[in-house]
Amino acid sequence: MDESTPGFRQLANLFDRSLRQLLAIGANRLDLLSAEVQEEREHLLRSIYLALGVAVLGMLAGMTFTAGLVLLFWEHSPVAALAAVTIGYGAAAVALGRRLSRCLRDWQTFPDSLEQLRKDRTRMERSLP
Repeated sequence: MDESTPGFRQLANLFDRSLRQLLAIGANRLDLLSAEVQEEREHLLRSIYLALGVAVLGMLAGMTFTAGLVLLFWEHSPVAALAAVTIGYGAAAVALGRRLSRCLRDWQTFPDSLEQLRKDRTRMERSLP
């Protein structure tokens, strides 16, 4: 009976150390995730503000440009002037739409946290019999 007691204590100590390590790893991963969430939030807000500024100023420039072109070519052919402006804006919209699609396709959320979790899983799989 005396021999089983040290084995139980060793097992309890091993379990205790493993649990503490697991909790420490979990806490570190939560800290990393929290930092990445904050970075993503700031990046998203900055991007939204810049996009709004670009949209407003671009709209004003586009309206001015459109008015200038239409006035310039109105005497020759009002329909051709409006058609040219429409085709130009349509082509620009298609180009921007493709770029947005590519940007959204390549977007990665929390890449560092996911990579660290993959590494943790690999290490755990190696350590298990």
